Amino acid sequence: RRPPRSTQSRSSAASDVYKRQVKETAILVSGQNLHWEDHGAFTGEVSAPMLKEAGCTYVIVGHSERRQYFGETDETVNRKIAAARRHGLTPIFCLGETLEEREGWTTFDVVKRQLLGGLKDLIFSDPAGLVVAYEPVWAIGTGRTATPEQAQEVHAFLRRELSALYGEDFAKQTRILYGGSVKPSNTSELMGCPDIDGALVGGASLKAEDFLGIIRAASR
Repeated sequence: RRPPRSTQSRSSAASDVYKRQVKETAILVSGQNLHWEDHGAFTGEVSAPMLKEAGCTYVIVGHSERRQYFGETDETVNRKIAAARRHGLTPIFCLGETLEEREGWTTFDVVKRQLLGGLKDLIFSDPAGLVVAYEPVWAIGTGRTATPEQAQEVHAFLRRELSALYGEDFAKQTRILYGGSVKPSNTSELMGCPDIDGALVGGASLKAEDFLGIIRAASR
C-alpha cells in the first residue's frame, strides 16, 4: 500500500491549486500574517518563504486583532515588514486607534507612533512596495464606520507623514486603504475621498453579494 503523502507535499499540492485558480486573472493572493524569521522553532507560525510558495504576493502585517490578542507591537510589526520585503512580499501595513484613543483626541499621536515604529530604519524607493491600511479599531466588525471626513483626515495625515519619510512623490503614489465595516452602502462615499485609495474588507468579504457590491461601487 502506498504511504500517505507528507504534510509538506499536501501543502504544495494545495498551493498549486491556488496558483492555477488565479493564474491569468487580476486576483493576487495575500497572507494574513507572517513571522519575522525564515525558519526555526516557532510552532504554528507561517514564514515568508511559505507564503511565497503558496503563491502570495502580499501579506497583512500589524492587523489590530494581531496587536490586541497576540501581543503584536510596533517593534514586531517592523521586523515582519522587513521579513516580507526580504522575500519580495508587499506588506499591507495596518494601523489605527481604539475608541478610547479616538475619544481621548490622541488618534494622530497613535497612528504616527505606529507608522514610524513599523517603518523604522526601512528604506523604500518604490511606492508599489508598500501598502498602508488605516483601520480604526472601533470600527472593525462593529457595524460602526468612520465617516468619510474622519477617514480622509487620517489618510491625509498619514500621507503627509509618508512624505516626510520618503518624499512627496513616494507619498502621492503610495496606496492607503481604509478598513473598518466597509460595505456596499458606504463604499462610494469612502472611495470618493482624495486620499482613500481602496478598502481592506473584512466581514463583508465573506458574503459574496456584499463583496461584489463593494467591488462594483469601488469601480464606479
